[in-house]
Amino acid sequence: MSGNILGKRFVVVSFGESHGRCVGAVVDGCPAGLKLSEQDIQTLLDLRRPGQSIVTTQRREEDKVEILSGVFNGHTTGAPIAMLVWNKDVVSRDYDKVLETPRPGHADLIARLKYGGFNDHRGGGRFSGRITAGFVMAGAIALKLLKQALGVEVLAYTKRIAGIEARPLSIESIKERRWLNEVRCPDEEAAEAMKRAILEARSSGDSVGGIVECIAQNVPPCLGEPVFDSLDADLSKALFSIPAVKGIEFGAGFRAADMRGSEHNDPLGIIDGEVRPLTNNAGGIVGGLSTGREIIIRVAFKPAASISRPQHTLNIKKREMEEVVVTGRHDPCVVPRAVPIVESVVGIVLADHALRAGLIPPVLRGVE
Repeated sequence: MSGNILGKRFVVVSFGESHGRCVGAVVDGCPAGLKLSEQDIQTLLDLRRPGQSIVTTQRREEDKVEILSGVFNGHTTGAPIAMLVWNKDVVSRDYDKVLETPRPGHADLIARLKYGGFNDHRGGGRFSGRITAGFVMAGAIALKLLKQALGVEVLAYTKRIAGIEARPLSIESIKERRWLNEVRCPDEEAAEAMKRAILEARSSGDSVGGIVECIAQNVPPCLGEPVFDSLDADLSKALFSIPAVKGIEFGAGFRAADMRGSEHNDPLGIIDGEVRPLTNNAGGIVGGLSTGREIIIRVAFKPAASISRPQHTLNIKKREMEEVVVTGRHDPCVVPRAVPIVESVVGIVLADHALRAGLIPPVLRGVE
């Protein structure tokens, strides 16, 4: 079975390579009747677009989305929605040498072995962060569907970069401030320090990693299909499909390993007239099912593997170690551009499970 398909009811098929003609996605299972335009998708896609600031790659792509099918007279038809953006600003000559000297930290060698050398290696090909443009296209639809049909809102932001962490803020503050700076952090003081750390890493030919936090509000209880399709399992699988992700945690996460049960357990009580956990160490998911509290996820991103500092690798033709310098245009930190990607992927999984639970009808009426 293909590894390019995500979901069972809200199904996303990802396609394209970094330096191929285009990248995109096909969404099948979106109900008919959702008001949708290219601008709905473009708004989120622009937040992921490369070349927007000095803290991201200088590859400049317009990333203007085209909807090819599934939308008619401004509404979804119930048919598959095919979307793409064209690749235009490609410099493929930068990647000729990876066939002999695979780059440290990249999938150059292992991809070649898996596909017998037939894979498109340019720009990382199918293993590039470029393919996440399709994730965001599909996610924009999922997020609008969730908001309009169920009142569910998903928001992600930069929590940490290079060990610099944003101070705790209210959800309202996060909503208002997260897009106001280049690093997508709602804490202005931390954002400035993060930016300096990224630029310092870039100037020394290096890179830094960080953490994106994502909060989903108003998620109805009982989403999830234990045991193998539990909500946290499906969210984790989907989030690990984003290149450079190396860790996922929910709620208290890894801190739970140092807590006692009496500290970690969330007591039940009444919130807004409903029985809900009064605290949220579980991060909104217990037993693989949503609890009705906010779903809180933190996603750890490794430092970008493409750095301009000299490194050593094996020349697989000569069978000798060589010094290599990675050329091309790369992100010194992937975290700022990963924020809308994380938001999109969480939206896709929640939309899929909401449809599986029958909470969203196959035809939407009066939903704009």
